[in-house]
Amino acid sequence: MPLRNILILLVCQLISATGSIVLVTLGGIIGSKLTSNPALSTLPISIMVISVAATAIPATMLMKKVGRKTGFTMASICSVASVLLAAYALEISSFSVFIVAAGLFGINMAFTQQYRYAAAESVGNEYAPRAISFVLVGAIGGALVGPVLVNYGQFFFPSVQYAGTLAALSVLYLFQAALFFALGPMRGEETDGDQRAPRPIGDIIRQPVFLVAVLGGTAAYGVMTLIMTATPLSMHITDGYSLEETAQIIRSHVLGMYVPSLFSGFLIEKLGTVRMMSLGGVALVAACVIGLQGHSYDHYWYALIMLGIGWNFLYVGGTTMLTRTYSMNERFKAQAINEFTVFGISAMASLIAGTVIHLYGWDPLMVIPMPLLVLTLASLYFVRRDPLVRGPAPGSA
Repeated sequence: MPLRNILILLVCQLISATGSIVLVTLGGIIGSKLTSNPALSTLPISIMVISVAATAIPATMLMKKVGRKTGFTMASICSVASVLLAAYALEISSFSVFIVAAGLFGINMAFTQQYRYAAAESVGNEYAPRAISFVLVGAIGGALVGPVLVNYGQFFFPSVQYAGTLAALSVLYLFQAALFFALGPMRGEETDGDQRAPRPIGDIIRQPVFLVAVLGGTAAYGVMTLIMTATPLSMHITDGYSLEETAQIIRSHVLGMYVPSLFSGFLIEKLGTVRMMSLGGVALVAACVIGLQGHSYDHYWYALIMLGIGWNFLYVGGTTMLTRTYSMNERFKAQAINEFTVFGISAMASLIAGTVIHLYGWDPLMVIPMPLLVLTLASLYFVRRDPLVRGPAPGSA
């Protein structure tokens, strides 16, 4: 399995995960300080995720025209601008400017989500699950670095809390942009092995396996975003846990998301995508059930750990399943539809998280994901014997 692209993408995943963790941890907290309306405290995070959804299709189409290397580099530079603008928003105490900064940051996140496709296209089909999961391992470093930046960078500039954290992120994203210049070619970029005309997008979407793959990714990201966005508010604002304790829970959650990537690619090869995704769905149900049991530190910890594991199994499995539903000359439009759907629902989840916590509390939030998770598990059972579940689409090699 070629290593250069995979290693570059792994390091860039680490940097992007660090930035995402910082923004998710601080977004609602900073928002609550900059606005007098508690229900709007998570609006910056919501705008960030809405930006991911809105940019998903343009990001995919841009990379189709200019290549993944150029697209990723441009997105990294956009992140430099966004975190510096966020620091400026803190300097002038502007909620509206902070929202704009969060929206700009979401543009890079839309490109970051494409790292897993770049990994799959850097290797042969038989190694795609391993490549996808291995690149996601980079986020483990982000789970360690992110909370450190939150805790130790927040007072680097004594007059503006958290500005030091954001300045450090700008340096990391500059390094990320430089790394992408070394990214090598991928399958389909120089020549396309499948000379047949691509199918209409409707034919791709109507495949049951494609629909279930998109549903799995949507459930994984939607449920994870809903609960993770609400956790800092519930812990720090409602239940009075310290910022350090809240950051520790988020760090544990992110480790739960990405540590399984050390072996989830191999598990997919052994168990198959349907079993792996089903395990992920069950873990997400368990996270909700644990969350309903109480508000102690341990309840938050176990619920967020299960949330992370469930996300990993369902998301990595869903991405692998998706790559089996299109040929190489169909990949960009199929990926664009998936990214828009997944992050559109994720944006809605982040938008309602703050409102639900403010108006109803933590327990009702734990009940909201249940119908979607039941539908996902039922759909996986429905496609378990479909031939595409076991192998790639013709011409996708």
